[in-house]
Amino acid sequence: MIRKFKPGDWVKLKGKAKSPKMEVLRYVPKKSSLFNETYLDAFLECVWYENGERKASVLHQNKLIKMIETGGLYKV
Repeated sequence: MIRKFKPGDWVKLKGKAKSPKMEVLRYVPKKSSLFNETYLDAFLECVWYENGERKASVLHQNKLIKMIETGGLYKV
């Protein structure tokens, strides 16, 4: 599978009008319990802030869309 994002990209959930603006931290390996396979290039760890509290989640890259504004922690 091809990686669609890189660390520092700003993303949001597809089809969600009120999705938080999240920053991609890295790709993480995730094991499928159904097929007993490990996916290396499909799941992303993303972070965002809500009411001053840092939140994090691991999401499949196909559920995300890249925002025009990028940079974040890894801004060059």
